[in-house]
Amino acid sequence: MPTFERFPMPDAGEGLTEAEIVEWKVQVGDSVSINQVILEVETAKSLVELPSPFAGVVTEIIGAPGDLIDVGTVIMVVDTDPFGAPAAAPLPDESAASAPSPAEERAAGSAEDVEQTEAVADATGATVAEDSSEVAATASEHVQALSTQTPSTQPASASSAEPQGDEASGAVLVGYGISHGATTRRPRRADVLTVNKPAGNEAVRTKPPVRKLARDLGIDLSSVDPTGPGGLVTREDVLAAQAATAAQPLATYAVDDAPWLASGTVSSDGRQTRVPVKSVRRRTAEAMVASAFTAPHVTVFHTVDVTKTMRLVKALREDREFADVRVTPLLIAAKALLLAVSRHPEINASWDDENQEIVYKHYVNLGIAAATPRGLIVPNVKNAHRLGLKGLAQGISDLTATARSGKTSAADMSDGTITITNVGVFGIDTGTPILNPGESAILAFGAIREQPWVHKGKIKKRWVTQLALSFDHRLVDGELGSRTLADVAAVLEEPSRGLIWG
Repeated sequence: MPTFERFPMPDAGEGLTEAEIVEWKVQVGDSVSINQVILEVETAKSLVELPSPFAGVVTEIIGAPGDLIDVGTVIMVVDTDPFGAPAAAPLPDESAASAPSPAEERAAGSAEDVEQTEAVADATGATVAEDSSEVAATASEHVQALSTQTPSTQPASASSAEPQGDEASGAVLVGYGISHGATTRRPRRADVLTVNKPAGNEAVRTKPPVRKLARDLGIDLSSVDPTGPGGLVTREDVLAAQAATAAQPLATYAVDDAPWLASGTVSSDGRQTRVPVKSVRRRTAEAMVASAFTAPHVTVFHTVDVTKTMRLVKALREDREFADVRVTPLLIAAKALLLAVSRHPEINASWDDENQEIVYKHYVNLGIAAATPRGLIVPNVKNAHRLGLKGLAQGISDLTATARSGKTSAADMSDGTITITNVGVFGIDTGTPILNPGESAILAFGAIREQPWVHKGKIKKRWVTQLALSFDHRLVDGELGSRTLADVAAVLEEPSRGLIWG
């Protein structure tokens, strides 16, 4: 007998209450095995693949891609015993002894079906033959009538050879054919250009200067209403079309497949697209609002000469030891932040509002803010304080690759202690970053630019960047925050200090 098991939406992260269906990997009727990936969902933290806890045949799927499902809601039903043993047959009795067996009934039914099928086939064959004769006769009469009405065409027959020469242009079975007496086309005016429209057989007639004007203004000539003589598109027509286009919205996005618009609804006038706030974007918004209005933010800044850091990056890229990892200035900035935390461990803390306690962390899970198509996420390198420079480079590379693919796990984004955000990758000098919830500090690493700089009493061209450190003023005083940022800058200015402080 069938045995149905119901699969509810599990908690794919730490305390998550809902998830959005992204893609079903199975369909109703498919056979599934235990731990086979059946569904991909998007939580408030990441994309997660869900395995099947049952083996059997899928009998029901509840929820379509884009649906937001609460944790605990049944989303799939599986028949775990689709080929179960049939029920035992009842004992025979005297009344059933004379009745024909099921096999005999099927045999008799098959014989009757064969007789009925043959009879229907005979009748149908006769009818089809008669209908075919009538259709053929009607078609022959129709062709003869058309041939009589169009003497310029040649009647076609199955036995005739392929038409050649002039006969090829006149052998038209249906229609008016091609006139043999057609004259050559009237010469076109040299100052008028004809452009075929994408749809229909009509054409756009315009002069070369007008065509250039339309191209410069980005106006499609096929969409311009002509007002000139003989349907000629004039300069005024193009300018009018441009004015009408300028009054329209930038784009309607009606068929736009941009990920940030795909789930939205376009307004009737095409001027707005409304996208539901969910998943990563909603989680980010909630976290940023909670952080901004809970922790009093203070930001300090520092401009620093990082010329020696750039030389170190170049040397490491040429070092065989670092051939299999990506070396960037961000790597050195991350190492500098870790060294600063080791000198000022009290900045690596969090505020427990419920218990009114400051929680000091004796480990560093270094968060790396990553911009992805799904929004901003902050995965962290676990126990980054224990990693050497190469191990840290590998950890950052792994987090970045996973974030771009949308496969960052909830564990990778939990329990961060301090974060670095690389706004310089976007060409931004610096900013005032908002704290990642549960952390006390975040470092913004700005763009590195060649600038005139006073070096050893002379103005020289040097590589310069700006740093900004935001911190929670409830547990980090201005002195602690300033000293931490000064140490980060000191290592970037002179990387050899890392040998002493490390």
